[in-house]
Amino acid sequence: MGLNLFRSIKGTIILQRNRLELSTLLRSPSLAIACGLGAGLVPVLPGTVGTLVALPIWWALLDLDSVLYLAVVACAFIFGIRVCAGAAATLGQHDPSAIVFDEVVGYLLALLVVPVTLGAVILSFFIFRILDVLKPWPIGWVDRHVRGGLGIMLDDLLAGAITALIVLAARGVGLL
Repeated sequence: MGLNLFRSIKGTIILQRNRLELSTLLRSPSLAIACGLGAGLVPVLPGTVGTLVALPIWWALLDLDSVLYLAVVACAFIFGIRVCAGAAATLGQHDPSAIVFDEVVGYLLALLVVPVTLGAVILSFFIFRILDVLKPWPIGWVDRHVRGGLGIMLDDLLAGAITALIVLAARGVGLL
């Protein structure tokens, strides 16, 4: 048995009225990471706010070679499987809206091919969010059939990959 990253903190209730308490995040670094350092706690559109968390990370990684950037995203994905699985178990739900680390990693993948222009970043953001919300095939299939931390992470990684392909196509025809 591995270390449980999400032990109940002195027996406190993690959810009160279906809402995660900020004080709980402050006492659980793993839960804080899964919830995007609090971005997932916003009452409206937590996935959208969580996706925005990727932007300063992307900006910090801009100077990396593409292979190293992909390695960072791959490591974050693997780390996220564990962190998101633990958070989901702690919160007692398969993929609670408070968990937004998956959005961060998925959008980071999409941003790999996005030109560094405001228009391209905004366009890729909206494409990613539309794919993440509507969940067309294969994203929806993964969301419904792959459980645990892998399922939480994989549907957003697919949304990021499809967003990247759409951005590449737009660049290929001169739209970006």
